[in-house]
Amino acid sequence: MLPSPLYKVSVAVPDCRLYLITPPVLDPITFAPRLAEALDAGDVACVQLRLKGVDDDTVRRTIDHLRPLVQDRDVAFILNDRPDLAAATGCDGVHIGQDDTPYPAARQQVGADAIVGVSCMDSRHLALEAADAGADYVAFGPFFPTTTKITDCVAGLDLLTWWNDLVEIPVVAIGGITPGNCGPLVHAGANFLAVVSAIWDHIDGPGAAVKAFNSAIAAAEPPAEA
Repeated sequence: MLPSPLYKVSVAVPDCRLYLITPPVLDPITFAPRLAEALDAGDVACVQLRLKGVDDDTVRRTIDHLRPLVQDRDVAFILNDRPDLAAATGCDGVHIGQDDTPYPAARQQVGADAIVGVSCMDSRHLALEAADAGADYVAFGPFFPTTTKITDCVAGLDLLTWWNDLVEIPVVAIGGITPGNCGPLVHAGANFLAVVSAIWDHIDGPGAAVKAFNSAIAAAEPPAEA
């Protein structure tokens, strides 16, 4: 299982939790209050910083500004794509895709105690390879149409059910997830819901979005056993 704070086993924490991904372009000064609003609104397990098309100095400055805000709330702060910068800047871990740094090199750079998650699209083979290599979680998706990332694959709910029946490593569902459509993902066994647009583009703000997701997750989860 994932190390704390990303994956907590507690009666006070739901079985399925939110995994926030930042917009690919942001100004850390103006984004920080919106991020704080989201984190203070309800249960969030993780924030992944996903910046595209910027230099290393910009990534470092953004991490330095946002990481304490996240970690001070006992939420994991993960960097997308760059295990070297994740290790150098105090991040809790790194998320890698199939075209990024290979898992063994990423693990070596961030260390044994850091979180390393791997995108596996809709591939059972890639997910099993990642699990066997030692990944802390795998991510499947997209499950629904999304404009955040261009991809030809579509993941089915059966992937989540199959994974939970076979493997104990947590699984992240991603792609076009909203409070209105997340119920089947929770029922199928997603441990985390990775969301971007549904949080940051919510008409009432990111705090309202987090509350809506928390409510939808709670409604979809089976009642606790007496």
